[in-house]
Amino acid sequence: MEYINVNKLKVFNDPVHGFISIPNELIFDIIQHPYFQRLRRICQTGLTELVYPGARHSRFHHALGALHLMQRAVETLRLKNIEVSCEEENAVYCAILLHDIGHGPYSHTLEQTLVEGMHHESISLHLMELLNVEFSGKLDLAIEIFKGNYERKFLTQLVSSQLDMDRLDYLKRDSFFTGVVEGNINPDRIISTLNVVNDELVVDSKGIYSVEKYLIARMFMYWQVYNHKASFSAEVYLTQVLKRAKEIAANEGISSTSEALNYFLSKNEENSTEEKLKYFVQLDDSDILSSIKLWQNHPDKILSYLSRSLINRNLPVSQIGNQAFGNLELEKYKKQAAEIIGVEDGSYFVHQSKIEVIPYDKEKSPIYIRYKNGDLHEITQSPQQILSAHLVNPIQKYHLCYLAVKKKSL
Repeated sequence: MEYINVNKLKVFNDPVHGFISIPNELIFDIIQHPYFQRLRRICQTGLTELVYPGARHSRFHHALGALHLMQRAVETLRLKNIEVSCEEENAVYCAILLHDIGHGPYSHTLEQTLVEGMHHESISLHLMELLNVEFSGKLDLAIEIFKGNYERKFLTQLVSSQLDMDRLDYLKRDSFFTGVVEGNINPDRIISTLNVVNDELVVDSKGIYSVEKYLIARMFMYWQVYNHKASFSAEVYLTQVLKRAKEIAANEGISSTSEALNYFLSKNEENSTEEKLKYFVQLDDSDILSSIKLWQNHPDKILSYLSRSLINRNLPVSQIGNQAFGNLELEKYKKQAAEIIGVEDGSYFVHQSKIEVIPYDKEKSPIYIRYKNGDLHEITQSPQQILSAHLVNPIQKYHLCYLAVKKKSL
């Protein structure tokens, strides 16, 4: 057999960060793996493109961007005499590269809908462990960092915290592709101010306002993009499509356009995690979209209406308020929907959700500011802070979607 010598130290041209280099052959081999290539076919922001047409970037884009920022972070810390061994460096690159590998179709939208009882973080861990077998244990340390078990806590914080490379990339990237400038941040500036004290990640005092800007930008992105009332309604409809398809599959059977989706539409709660993962890694956005296109003509009125609504972007009325909508109002809308569609149960078309956003959760993952004299202050207690103290309170709102009665023309 003839072997071809492949140059694995590639460079990606990224519209957000510029040129992204692949640091070693292991990273290249992980990127080339089918598990990772699947991320090309999973939209980073779910159905947000129905509101912001440019938001069609993928989880693949995001993972590479997070890797790039991690490289900058390691470089910055080493310049500040923070020792990071070659083994730790490679492990933290692998951990950030694979942190989202467990996302299913349309990212967060269908989480808990297809694979019930498993969040994407646990699926990511399972897939990392499978990859570790394939790569002969080379991901051992990456997995320990991902799980938060490694003694040098700052490495885990670079992967998962309130100031990690994941968030720094997705805010910058999602702002870029949606065109929502309120979410734009400067990750290079924030990374340049990172430091380590007692193996924990901190921020040099000169970076406090960049961090405050980042926290505010994240809050704006949640209300302006991630929880936008129209895209939120579309995602509700998407989950309702899968819910209805599962019900039909259980009663009379239903066909989709892929074997993998058929597997998750059938009852598989008792099946092993290994079997579920086997089919999960075959799923991406195309399985869902092609099936919804097929179901537009399904004889079930509920499934066909929901499917046509998504394909043609015929979305329900959406409202976001500070108070929950009452049961009488919800029942009125359900009855109204049933009459419009011509079905007995209108609950598929009326949905209320409580949305809670905590701009900065200091209890879960506090951000510490380091001063030149060695003092450390949690950011809300810093004498320099301007807005941080106001960002710790949860913001709660309620989203409602329902079908509107079309007025008859005169």
